[in-house]
Amino acid sequence: MTDIKIEKELTEVLDRANVLIDEPMSKHTSFKVGGKADYFVKVTSVEELKKVFKISKKYNIKYTIVGNGTNILVKDGGIRGIVIKLDLHDFKIKRTANNDEVVITVDSGMTLATLASICLKEEISGAEFLGGIPGTVGGAIIMNAGAFGSEMKDIVVKSKVIDETGKIKTLSLDEHEFGYRKSSILKNKYIVLDTVLKLKKGTKDQIEALMKGYSDFRKEKQPIEYPSAGSTFKRKDEYITAKLIDEAGLKGYSIGDAQVSEKHAGFIINKGKATASDILELIDFIKERIKEKFNIDIELEIMVIGDEK
Repeated sequence: MTDIKIEKELTEVLDRANVLIDEPMSKHTSFKVGGKADYFVKVTSVEELKKVFKISKKYNIKYTIVGNGTNILVKDGGIRGIVIKLDLHDFKIKRTANNDEVVITVDSGMTLATLASICLKEEISGAEFLGGIPGTVGGAIIMNAGAFGSEMKDIVVKSKVIDETGKIKTLSLDEHEFGYRKSSILKNKYIVLDTVLKLKKGTKDQIEALMKGYSDFRKEKQPIEYPSAGSTFKRKDEYITAKLIDEAGLKGYSIGDAQVSEKHAGFIINKGKATASDILELIDFIKERIKEKFNIDIELEIMVIGDEK
């Protein structure tokens, strides 16, 4: 439920165009599903973020941070309170004297595809694996995103974060406590503002060839033509979850327009008109079937947020 007073205060501290009321989250998630957010705001500076925090605290309403909406499933009931999208995109390059090592500082709101493109243009190698991951830098840090044998932990030097009180701190690599699709940032509910990455000088041809190879692999092996949130379940050292789902005969299984991809069993896709409830029902069905067949409890890699309808 929205309140005219909250709306008024938000528009006083943010550009009016960056304050949306009763905004469908289906417009802001890669799954293309999800109910309405009471307030959806874009913040373009740390100062604006702190002001939104104050409004949240003043009216005792919660806030939710989203990046590019690529690793989340928003329930059909939507999200109460304020949904905050960080619209921060600065990028700085610092080259060493011998020009081999390159240190970059990048804001959390930049998409990984944009970061990879900039690195290609600037002939900076080491971020090629990020090119096809459809998220933001902040989300990648929080979840220690990775692909093709590389993860964020391999290139991060430090990150600047802010907590819910507005206190800013800098985390060293060790303080990130990176693990498989997790970090201390996720655990402590910090918000990433920017991060420093250590990369190296490359050549445009080499970088482009590597990025094309990764892109071609994704097109061939992953259902990127359909809305999804990427890999739905975590894999473990002991098993590959997509292989278990395939062996359980669930490739192509559907509930409504939510389907286990026929191309890659690790992906649940939206064939067009799926609801969050369809996807959640399919997730539960997959979990139950894998438990019955293999006696394994599989875990979600995506984050489920919001209220039931």
